[in-house]
Amino acid sequence: MSPDAPRYVAHYLAASRAAMDAFAEDAAAGAVMIAMAEEIVASMRAGGKLLVAGNGGSAADAQHIAGEFISRLMYDHAPLPAIALTTDSSAITATGNDYGYEHVFERQVLGLGRPGDVFLGISTSGNSPNVVRALQAARARGLVTHGFAGQGGGQMAGLCGRLLRAPSTWTPIIQQVHITAAHIVCALVERAMFPEAAPAIPA
Repeated sequence: MSPDAPRYVAHYLAASRAAMDAFAEDAAAGAVMIAMAEEIVASMRAGGKLLVAGNGGSAADAQHIAGEFISRLMYDHAPLPAIALTTDSSAITATGNDYGYEHVFERQVLGLGRPGDVFLGISTSGNSPNVVRALQAARARGLVTHGFAGQGGGQMAGLCGRLLRAPSTWTPIIQQVHITAAHIVCALVERAMFPEAAPAIPA
């Protein structure tokens, strides 16, 4: 191990803490998460669903988020309708081969999305071509558009009805904020959909 390893660990943890502190103190980010949860609840109560997509670590986040809705996050309840568009290897590889990788989520949104559904696109840069195209397709199809991006927002800023911007430009730190935000949104949806089972908020 290099002699500067302890310094790197301290640097990374300091950057992580600074981003999370900034996120926790950002009232606008809190309002965005509440609005996202409200729109997801409205969609699900009307028979809609949540579609989620991203690349790389954000693909794993998409699957993580969908899994929390289908299974449970904080407490037992009936499953909530959520689909990660990153999990169908046949659809992804067929679309990538036949049309190009930038279309892999767009085609699924057009095939699976219905007006009133919610699409959540995740991109640390805000510029991932396949996420951008999926957002464009979602808007054209009449879906509610949500996004998780980095500090600048990128192209997603003009395509999302609700955009959560992580207060960092460093990909791994942005991803940490994203999964925290996803857990908060999911927990808010759970509490709204199944209030009778919701545990008390700690003092």
